[in-house]
Amino acid sequence: MAQHFDVIVVGGGISGAALFYELSKYTNVKKVALIEKYHALSTLNSKGTSNSQTIHSGDIETNYTYEKASKVKPNADMIVNYAKLVKAEEKFMFSHQKMALAVGEEECAFMQKRYEEFKDIYPYIRKFDKVEIKRIEPKVVEALGGGDRPEEIFAMGALAGDCYTTVDFGKMSESLAEEAMKANQENQMFFNEEIVNIYKKGDVFYLISANKTEFSANFVVVNAGAHSLFLAHKMGYGLDYACLPVAGSFYLTKKHLLNGKVYMVQNPKLPFAALHGDPDILCDMNTRFGPTALVLPKLERYHGLKSLPEFFTTLRLDGTTIKILLDLMKDSTIRNYILRNFLFEVPYLNKNLFVKDARKIVPSLTTDDITYAKGFGGVRPQVLNKTEKKLMLGEASIVPQNQGIIFNMTPSPGATSCMGNALRDLRMVVDYLKLEFNEELFNKELRG
Repeated sequence: MAQHFDVIVVGGGISGAALFYELSKYTNVKKVALIEKYHALSTLNSKGTSNSQTIHSGDIETNYTYEKASKVKPNADMIVNYAKLVKAEEKFMFSHQKMALAVGEEECAFMQKRYEEFKDIYPYIRKFDKVEIKRIEPKVVEALGGGDRPEEIFAMGALAGDCYTTVDFGKMSESLAEEAMKANQENQMFFNEEIVNIYKKGDVFYLISANKTEFSANFVVVNAGAHSLFLAHKMGYGLDYACLPVAGSFYLTKKHLLNGKVYMVQNPKLPFAALHGDPDILCDMNTRFGPTALVLPKLERYHGLKSLPEFFTTLRLDGTTIKILLDLMKDSTIRNYILRNFLFEVPYLNKNLFVKDARKIVPSLTTDDITYAKGFGGVRPQVLNKTEKKLMLGEASIVPQNQGIIFNMTPSPGATSCMGNALRDLRMVVDYLKLEFNEELFNKELRG
């Protein structure tokens, strides 16, 4: 007989854990289950080694428009407020300096303008000229042969203590789940239970795991990354979406080249994040550079070819999918970027090519300074919209109307937006199941 719950959340990454927590703490739901396919929470993309450990609030991410930054900032603030609530400062949340670096006259003019436009969203934001950058990030100014780099540079950002910048999202997932279990004694967590089939009978959903374990629920939220689309397709939902998994790799140094996070100006033609340097909180604060971007034919990076068949299922390769991919490759900027990132994975070639790009941040960087970060980086499900015939950017969700089920795919900044996305889903659960939501307490604790 199936174990029954009011709500089942599939996927124990940061997004699933956030919803598990918010439902348990701020609604009167009776029983919630969090079901995870592996032995622990956040073993995939939320793991600290799979992402840049950054709170992407939009201040140094130059691909964020003013409108997007205005929406992302409140979600980022909820991350900070939760961490303060559970006293996680210096445990899984940290404050480092950070900056968006402009190099050359054109980029500097762009950054000066951006600073003036965005400073009302971020009251703490500062601007740094070359002299100030040299003081706080000397390696950004130091040239390869000694002396100062010749280019004009300018940056906007924050100093350590101005704001929180860094989170171990894996540890935060564990904290959220622990607090959810405290808030509701009827809750349960299940590990090593990969959900392979979901079907609805009457008003109840039935979920079957690879172990033949059966669960049931009145409402289901699937927060399983690219596998969310795989499960949606099996139920006949989201068939106008296809998935293009993009893996990010990193390079590590054995020393502190940077004191904080240094991001570059994003090329507006590229849908993927520009290379950046970060102090890695899991590697003694040594600098980590990345990510690269490589399309992989699997939904999970470090589990062999297990997800290869699932990749082809979610790709839904047909004439429309091929047209979207060909349109992307027709653009020389995107085509050259994809080729270069493929070469970043080729031994011997990779370090030399990567260093050339990373020298925009640290001009004196050499191949001896970096090593390929084996086992680092995750897979982000980039979603192709086959109706609009284009690559979608940001989070994607499939919400069949009045069906009681949600499928979420969360590429970056999914971790930063986890509390806001969970609130969006919470409202749908509350409305569908006629629950009560203590919004006053939620606002007091998480919206400050």
